[in-house]
Amino acid sequence: MEGPITNAALRAIRRILRAADQGGRKLATETGLTPSQLLVLQEIERLGETTPSAVAATLQFGQATVTNIVDRLVAANFATRQRSERDKRQILLRVTEAGRAVLDTAPDLLQAVFRGRFEGLPPWEQAMILAGLERLGQILGADEIDAAPLIDAGAIDRPL
Repeated sequence: MEGPITNAALRAIRRILRAADQGGRKLATETGLTPSQLLVLQEIERLGETTPSAVAATLQFGQATVTNIVDRLVAANFATRQRSERDKRQILLRVTEAGRAVLDTAPDLLQAVFRGRFEGLPPWEQAMILAGLERLGQILGADEIDAAPLIDAGAIDRPL
C-alpha cells in the first residue's frame, strides 16, 4: 500500500513533468523548435563557429543526439554545417540569420528558469537537490539515459 510520502513524491514528479511538457509546447508553438533544438542552437550561437562534438560536450548530450538535432536545424535553415578549411575532417557549425531571429523571439526555457533560481540557492541546498535528483534518476532507472530532453517528442517529429 502506498503511503502519503510516496503519493506526494509521485505528485511532485507529475508536476515537474507537466511543467516541462507545457514549456516545450509553448516553445514549439512560438518557434517550431523543441527544447533540445533550442539548447543546441543557443550553444552554437554562444560558441560562434563550433563543432558538433564541442556542442555535445558542453550540453552533455550524446554525439548522435547532437547530429540528429543539427540535421533538423540545418534543414530548417537555422544553422549551417560546412567542412573546415584548415582540417577537412572537421565540421563547423554556425547559426544563420533565420536562426538568430528565432533565438531573439524564443521564450525562456524551463532550464533557464531553473538555472537562475537554482543558482540563487545556498550551496548546501543545491547539493541536497542534486543528490535527490540523482537518486531519483537511479530509482527510475534513468542513470544511463542521454541528458537530451525528450528529443523524440513534440516539435522535433514535425518538419520545422
